[in-house]
Amino acid sequence: MAPIGISGWRCRFGWTGCQGRGILRPTPSVERKESAVTITPSTFSAEELLDEMLKWVQIESPTYDPAAVNRMLDFVSGRISALGFKVERIKGTAPKGTQGLGDILRARTGGDGPGILLIAHADTVHPVGTLAGPLPIKREGDKCFGPALYDMKGGTVMALAAVKAVMAAKLLKLPMTIIINPDEEIGSPSSRAIIEEEAAKAKYVLVPEPAKGPTGEVTTGRHAFQRFFLTTHGRPAHSGWTNKDGRSAVRVMAQLIEELESQSDFDNGPTYAVSVVHGGQWVNCVPMTCTAQALCVARDMDTFHKIGRTLDGLVGVRSDVRIEIERGPVRPLWTAHAGTMDLYTRAKRIAADIGFDLPHGQHGGGSDGNFTGALGKPTLDGLGIMGGGAHTHGEHVLVSSIVPRTTLMARLMAELA
Repeated sequence: MAPIGISGWRCRFGWTGCQGRGILRPTPSVERKESAVTITPSTFSAEELLDEMLKWVQIESPTYDPAAVNRMLDFVSGRISALGFKVERIKGTAPKGTQGLGDILRARTGGDGPGILLIAHADTVHPVGTLAGPLPIKREGDKCFGPALYDMKGGTVMALAAVKAVMAAKLLKLPMTIIINPDEEIGSPSSRAIIEEEAAKAKYVLVPEPAKGPTGEVTTGRHAFQRFFLTTHGRPAHSGWTNKDGRSAVRVMAQLIEELESQSDFDNGPTYAVSVVHGGQWVNCVPMTCTAQALCVARDMDTFHKIGRTLDGLVGVRSDVRIEIERGPVRPLWTAHAGTMDLYTRAKRIAADIGFDLPHGQHGGGSDGNFTGALGKPTLDGLGIMGGGAHTHGEHVLVSSIVPRTTLMARLMAELA
């Protein structure tokens, strides 16, 4: 349970000074169809990759702190540039509910033709100070704990290590574009257009979001997500003197929250979650306004439309309090299609060759794979690290999953043409 030490990133993947140990060397005489097998689990070191992950974790990068996210992107830019990619930074915007967002990182190698699009995010849900407070880095057997280690800094480090290995072995036969966005945790309102623009040009899309559950499922579809901004407008009054003349915006918001969340069907959907609630300014004033955000999830389009009707039905006046509902970012429904299942079949075969099973499924927990999969692009998501506790103070990864899943990503990249 003691905090784990952070040592220097050793040189196997060439991201800092190298002493010549363990450098990747291609086997030039092997044919294309067989060459991917030159990348094996022995190509990678779990401890070296974990050491790199912990460097990322130490740069805390919550979505709503654009300066912190940009510090993370400064670090990541250096890592990706070292791989030979041309890196650009696109200024983020300030969508509703934010005071501005971090930059969008886009990097390319191998030209502009149809190729592989790799998507990850630099932002996290953990505020600055989490590392020094409720979620310090620590190692307990196969588990390593840390904020955003599972979602998704661990998987991003693994993906870049896979890219490095494939390029070192001269096995990358397609152009590759990497997008690291600053706003995935709030629905990607600033980066969606760029992601969809790049997806339209891509042949394949890989997303190293964390693996699902104890079996390490990859994701071949994702539920639809809708965000809504709720506002109630009451009537102010002195809470101790003229309380009966007031109309509490907070009270009506509390009623709406209970009404919405009580309709959640956790087996079949939809589900409703309301948070980020702000109301009132002084306890001795009847609150005039209250705001909240709702995250609503649907497994199919009928349920998606039902959610919209439910929220629209709340608009109006209740107990002399006016209710407003505004739609926010949407992640479209992504269901498995032929292109995605072809990618999955390849990945499953490669995993079996490495020595592990690779189940799949359609999952909740939106990602940028929703956008690319919904566009019909062959998309394989959830390729990242195994673990659990995402978005909690128990967030952790399984160190034993690092090498096999990094090998899987590298072998899959090498096979795509």
